[in-house]
Amino acid sequence: MIYVGIDIAKLNHFASAISSEGEILIEPFKFTNDADGFHLLASKLESFDKASTIIGLESTAHYGDNLVRYLVAGLYKVCVLNPIKTSQMRKNNIRKTKTDKVDTYVIAKTLMMQDTLKFISFYDLDLMELKALGRFRQKAIKQRTRLKIQLKTYVDQVFPELQYFFKSGLHQKAVYAVLKEAPSPNRIASMHMTHLATLLKTTSHGHFTKEQAKELRVLAQKSVGANDSTLSIQITQSIEQIELLDSQLKKIEEEMTDIMKFNDSVIMTIPGIGYINGGMILGETGDIHRFSNPNKLLAFAGLDPSVYQSGNFQARRTRMSKRGSRVLRYALVNAAWNVIRNNFTFKSYYETKMAEGRTHYNALGHCSGKLVRIIWKMLTDKVEFNLK
Repeated sequence: MIYVGIDIAKLNHFASAISSEGEILIEPFKFTNDADGFHLLASKLESFDKASTIIGLESTAHYGDNLVRYLVAGLYKVCVLNPIKTSQMRKNNIRKTKTDKVDTYVIAKTLMMQDTLKFISFYDLDLMELKALGRFRQKAIKQRTRLKIQLKTYVDQVFPELQYFFKSGLHQKAVYAVLKEAPSPNRIASMHMTHLATLLKTTSHGHFTKEQAKELRVLAQKSVGANDSTLSIQITQSIEQIELLDSQLKKIEEEMTDIMKFNDSVIMTIPGIGYINGGMILGETGDIHRFSNPNKLLAFAGLDPSVYQSGNFQARRTRMSKRGSRVLRYALVNAAWNVIRNNFTFKSYYETKMAEGRTHYNALGHCSGKLVRIIWKMLTDKVEFNLK
């Protein structure tokens, strides 16, 4: 067996290869983090049998992701090592030496010492993409929420009566369409009635009539809001940013849906879990075999109960720890609430917890824990959801 160790950096990587007997087959060499560098690495390895070659690298942020994709596409056996394991190997060296060249040997020797190795597959690459997309989606949603709060603040100053006219709230297409053209009461009041009525009717799909357009113009004429051009600019640009984020979120969700449909995961057999929630759960969980039991997955999501003990006192009821992956915790809690509304067993369990005097979120946390155990079992055994 041939073991190849790669030390990852931002601009340049180092690699070396040793045999099972510890013989150095390739001296440490540098290659760039680009197409030319990747081709150089491939040319160095082309004399080796791919079936007998294992390539290892440390998990170092995103700097090695492109190389991993390149090697997996080339049908190499690639293993991403936990830096804790390689750190332990470094401590075994008599001389305290740490260079990029030495690290390649350390990584290769760490591969040799492992009893079992988990190789990166195309499915793992899809999970990496789901994780990246899910986290980017959460950031975009936070940005959009912040912009919506700001927009409401601006509108309250310019046209405070508007929130009472649109009973469903300000954040709808009809409101945005009007405010983008006329971001102040004076400009709404001066709009041609036919144009205003058509604009409202078209963007609301016929929900708003011409009579309501007249009411809106009268309301604008009587408004006590500030006729401030700076606020008008902030309103129009806030709406443009919100709409941009909406279009970005749509593209993200379409991509996540395509990946989920292609992989056809058993998690999709759970009633109430959709492609987006399922994708976020799978992406954050990664390889399910990292967790030897469902309690570890529960702790990774931060859904495990915190422990409070002092002297002879031991708290029986404590809050969830909320340590671990925030995105996974959000996705699981959201999924649990959807499952409660789509599965009788989960609904009964939730109602039992509520009957015990627990709060909605406490009962939901218990349901999330139950869901985690089911998901762990399904992904580990590759069985479909069959809880009745």
